[in-house]
Amino acid sequence: MELAAPAFRRYLLLLAQEHLEFRLPEISSLLSLCGGKFSGEQEIRVNSPFWILNIPSEEMARGLMKRTVCAKSIFELWGHGRSEGELYASLKNYPVDKMLPYLQSDSTYKVHIHTFNKTLTQAQKIKKIDALEFLPFKGKVNLKNPEHIFWILEDYGMNPNNVPEEPFHLYFGRWIADGQRELIESYSVKKRHFIGNTSMDACLSFIMANHGRVKPNDVVYDPFVGTGGLLISSAHFGAYVCGTDIDYNTIHGLGKASRKNQKWRGPDENIRANLRQYGLEKYYLDALVADSSRPIWRKGMLFDAIITDPPYGIREATRRTGSQKEAVKSVERSTENHIFVSSNYHLSDIFFDLLKFAAEYLVMGGRLVYWLPIYRPEYTEEIIPRHPCLKLISNCEQMLSSHTSRRLITMEKVKEFKRL
Repeated sequence: MELAAPAFRRYLLLLAQEHLEFRLPEISSLLSLCGGKFSGEQEIRVNSPFWILNIPSEEMARGLMKRTVCAKSIFELWGHGRSEGELYASLKNYPVDKMLPYLQSDSTYKVHIHTFNKTLTQAQKIKKIDALEFLPFKGKVNLKNPEHIFWILEDYGMNPNNVPEEPFHLYFGRWIADGQRELIESYSVKKRHFIGNTSMDACLSFIMANHGRVKPNDVVYDPFVGTGGLLISSAHFGAYVCGTDIDYNTIHGLGKASRKNQKWRGPDENIRANLRQYGLEKYYLDALVADSSRPIWRKGMLFDAIITDPPYGIREATRRTGSQKEAVKSVERSTENHIFVSSNYHLSDIFFDLLKFAAEYLVMGGRLVYWLPIYRPEYTEEIIPRHPCLKLISNCEQMLSSHTSRRLITMEKVKEFKRL
């Protein structure tokens, strides 16, 4: 006996118009985390702020919005078209039995209008709302605190210098949930106790955690932890976090401050204090002074995700521990006379070691998410480091200048690591 396939409902996703390349991998990763998958039938125009998704349940749609920082809102799609006539015809074909639970006489509602790339007058908005009188609304309008909110969404294209009179696409749907865009402000690096020269932007930190499919009770590791910015986003989603860094001063919150008008770091500037600031200290395992190129861990699959921003020489030097016999790069002293010798650590070695480490220490299905620096005129996909145990999931570019960029690489462990 064959099980019936789940009945998919159509949802409209309203996305933020930033980090465009990162949106599809984020939504796809979160759908799989919620138990769904991204089918080829989805109506996706990659650069558009409006995507139509087929999702099995409203519960899964809400689960997606509890995590995403790339999407603003999601709606149960009742109708759409390329003209008002097409929209109204589509709405008339939507099953009445699916509408009625939200249109009862004892319910309250309001209709909101959202336009992309055009501003409407209040009179124009009222005219569009009045045109929906054929829908069987029986409840009372309540603009302040309605039970149900319905949205008319209109897409006037991507060119602000050539805005059409009529929209290219129109949608109508029931609002389900908003995304987590407020995290970008509440976790802003500007408000953080402990920062460094390369502390990761909050939005990108959450995108990395979502690409890594971080979930409650995971153990997430950052081998180049720095000031711990990437640990914070994973801890916010309920994962236990730890990291290592070669810089003794950074791990212990010592030495010169990165903030303007501040010479030395204060007593409460450290990774633990950062997590405490957001009420996440209980998820902090520890951070160790260690060299990521030298093994310190017991053998076995220890981590559910490895999320990191390796030092690649744009604002941070790359180095590893050496011996006195090696070519000495520098001798560093902390305020407590901690001494180590560091030698050159070539960029290619960093990524070779990182992929090998991930292949060995990630659980099966665990993900490695990291930044790869690129010289754009010479970039081809062949230069992305590979490992037979790791499958490339996504590759997203963030431009830094006309010639340089960095790519967020997400890989998944699909094969057991064999030790030689």
